Amino acid sequence: TTLDELRARIAKTQEFLRSVTPESMDGQEQREIVIRPGGRELKFVARDYIRGFVLPNFYFHLSTAYGILRHQGVPLGKLDYLRGAASPA
Repeated sequence: TTLDELRARIAKTQEFLRSVTPESMDGQEQREIVIRPGGRELKFVARDYIRGFVLPNFYFHLSTAYGILRHQGVPLGKLDYLRGAASPA
Protein backbone atom coordinates (compact mmCIF):
# COMPACT_ATOMS: atom_id res chain seq x y z
CA THR A 1 0.00 0.00 0.00
CA THR A 2 0.98 3.60 -0.40
CA LEU A 3 1.46 6.33 2.19
CA ASP A 4 -1.71 8.02 0.90
CA GLU A 5 -3.64 4.77 1.41
CA LEU A 6 -2.26 4.51 4.94
CA ARG A 7 -3.34 8.08 5.68
CA ALA A 8 -6.82 7.34 4.32
CA ARG A 9 -7.05 4.22 6.50
CA ILE A 10 -6.00 6.20 9.57
CA ALA A 11 -8.57 8.92 8.78
CA LYS A 12 -11.30 6.29 8.36
CA THR A 13 -10.35 4.70 11.69
CA GLN A 14 -10.36 8.08 13.44
CA GLU A 15 -13.78 8.85 11.98
CA PHE A 16 -15.12 5.53 13.26
CA LEU A 17 -13.64 6.07 16.73
CA ARG A 18 -15.26 9.50 16.94
CA SER A 19 -18.63 7.86 16.24
CA VAL A 20 -18.36 5.49 19.23
CA THR A 21 -20.02 6.80 22.37
CA PRO A 22 -19.18 5.75 25.92
CA GLU A 23 -22.84 4.77 26.34
CA SER A 24 -22.55 2.24 23.50
CA MET A 25 -19.82 0.44 25.46
CA ASP A 26 -21.47 0.51 28.89
CA GLY A 27 -22.12 -3.00 30.15
CA GLN A 28 -20.17 -4.67 27.33
CA GLU A 29 -17.29 -5.94 29.50
CA GLN A 30 -18.47 -9.58 29.33
CA ARG A 31 -19.46 -9.56 25.64
CA GLU A 32 -17.87 -12.34 23.60
CA ILE A 33 -15.27 -11.23 21.04
CA VAL A 34 -14.25 -13.68 18.31
CA ILE A 35 -11.30 -13.00 16.01
CA ARG A 36 -9.69 -15.23 13.39
CA PRO A 37 -6.01 -14.33 12.99
CA GLY A 38 -4.04 -16.67 10.76
CA GLY A 39 -7.01 -18.96 10.16
CA ARG A 40 -7.49 -19.95 13.80
CA GLU A 41 -10.37 -18.83 15.96
CA LEU A 42 -9.75 -17.02 19.25
CA LYS A 43 -12.57 -16.23 21.66
CA PHE A 44 -12.35 -13.66 24.43
CA VAL A 45 -14.54 -11.91 26.92
CA ALA A 46 -14.36 -8.22 25.91
CA ARG A 47 -12.45 -7.13 29.02
CA ASP A 48 -9.84 -9.90 28.51
CA TYR A 49 -9.61 -9.09 24.79
CA ILE A 50 -8.61 -5.50 25.57
CA ARG A 51 -6.24 -6.35 28.40
CA GLY A 52 -4.69 -9.53 27.01
CA PHE A 53 -4.69 -8.98 23.25
CA VAL A 54 -5.33 -5.41 22.11
CA LEU A 55 -3.10 -3.51 24.54
CA PRO A 56 -0.11 -5.89 24.31
CA ASN A 57 -0.32 -5.75 20.49
CA PHE A 58 -0.60 -1.96 20.52
CA TYR A 59 2.45 -1.53 22.75
CA PHE A 60 4.43 -4.12 20.76
CA HIS A 61 3.80 -2.23 17.52
CA LEU A 62 4.40 1.15 19.13
CA SER A 63 7.77 0.10 20.55
CA THR A 64 8.77 -1.64 17.33
CA ALA A 65 7.93 1.43 15.22
CA TYR A 66 9.80 3.60 17.72
CA GLY A 67 12.89 1.37 17.43
CA ILE A 68 12.78 1.33 13.63
CA LEU A 69 12.41 5.11 13.43
CA ARG A 70 15.31 5.64 15.84
CA HIS A 71 17.45 3.19 13.87
CA GLN A 72 16.67 5.19 10.72
CA GLY A 73 17.91 8.37 12.39
CA VAL A 74 14.65 10.01 13.38
CA PRO A 75 15.44 12.15 16.45
CA LEU A 76 13.11 10.52 18.97
CA GLY A 77 13.69 10.31 22.68
CA LYS A 78 12.14 8.55 25.64
CA LEU A 79 9.52 11.27 26.15
CA ASP A 80 8.32 10.85 22.55
CA TYR A 81 7.73 7.17 23.24
CA LEU A 82 6.09 7.81 26.59
CA ARG A 83 3.75 10.44 25.19
CA GLY A 84 2.70 8.05 22.41
CA ALA A 85 2.23 5.15 24.81
CA ALA A 86 0.28 7.24 27.29
CA SER A 87 -2.12 8.63 24.70
CA PRO A 88 -2.72 6.19 21.81
CA ALA A 89 -5.53 8.31 20.40
